[in-house]
Amino acid sequence: MQRRDFSRSLLAAGTTALAAAGGLVTPAFAQRVGPKEGTDFVRLNPAAPVESPASQVEVVEFFAYSCVHCFNFEPMFDEWMKKQPASVKVRRMPVAFSPAFVPMQRLYFTLENMKLVERLHSKVFQAIHVDRQQLTTQPAITAWIEKQGGVDMARFNAFYNGAAAGLATKATQLQDAYKVEGTPSLGVAGRYYVNGQGPRTLVVADALIAEVRKG
Repeated sequence: MQRRDFSRSLLAAGTTALAAAGGLVTPAFAQRVGPKEGTDFVRLNPAAPVESPASQVEVVEFFAYSCVHCFNFEPMFDEWMKKQPASVKVRRMPVAFSPAFVPMQRLYFTLENMKLVERLHSKVFQAIHVDRQQLTTQPAITAWIEKQGGVDMARFNAFYNGAAAGLATKATQLQDAYKVEGTPSLGVAGRYYVNGQGPRTLVVADALIAEVRKG
């Protein structure tokens, strides 16, 4: 989803997702072609801030729950993320191209705080893009969370209405530092920005991680 297209994406949030494999470059082909600066990635100047220690390469996934491309990309990214060594620190970062995104930002950070990402993160995408639920406001989000069962709603609401607001603001600041123009996209070590979808994006990320390690 491009920044300029966010309003159309929100309106289409309930549309059935395109097949994740359709039209994407295969990993085998992607690996044969080295990443090119200006085409596959952008070198940041100044660098974006990182939270991880110098012993780790930080990778940030910028996403939006309302973005169908993020929905398609998530299974690939999740598989890639789980294969990373301890020397690579992967973080998810929900974007806000307008105030309309903030409730979804707060949702992600609340799930993260309550250690519910593994259980409910993919279900949020499913609810929006397959079940056509408009989880773009706090009442709709709260009602959906209640239906999932086993969630401490007092704790959920306290964090959503409290600390999640500050985390959402911080996420938008990082998004601006990386000059994010679309989702899904990746930030690597505060130095590189990778915009795209599918296997090629992850191949580029691998190459940039290796480059950071050389340094």
